[in-house]
Amino acid sequence: MRRADRLFQIVQYLRGGRLVTARTLAERLEVSDRTIYRDIADLQSTGVPIDGEAGVGYVMRSGYYLPPLMFTREEIVALVAGIRMVRAWGGMAMSRAANEALVKIELVLPKAERDQVVKTAETVEKPALAIAVRA
Repeated sequence: MRRADRLFQIVQYLRGGRLVTARTLAERLEVSDRTIYRDIADLQSTGVPIDGEAGVGYVMRSGYYLPPLMFTREEIVALVAGIRMVRAWGGMAMSRAANEALVKIELVLPKAERDQVVKTAETVEKPALAIAVRA
């Protein structure tokens, strides 16, 4: 895992509002406790409001805003293709959750990316129809 991904994951774990120990984070992220201590210190130095200390645990102060993720065009295509496959072949609950996720993604996409989503939808759904007809 890249360091940037690990730092992001630490922030995600701490956003839950519960005290989390360095040991727990280290086990989840498959790194040493010392790595977590360094990462927490680096996050704190950049302004991430993390309270706590080594040996006790860490918690993020409420109200911290993390800017939205930015996906590459290829990542968006992969996400949309996966969501559409879940909608086509998943159960009712998964299909409903996939629909909700797709709506959220489409709402924040610029027009060019939204057009790519439509194109991906056509590509992914046509094979699904072909399989259904053959069966």
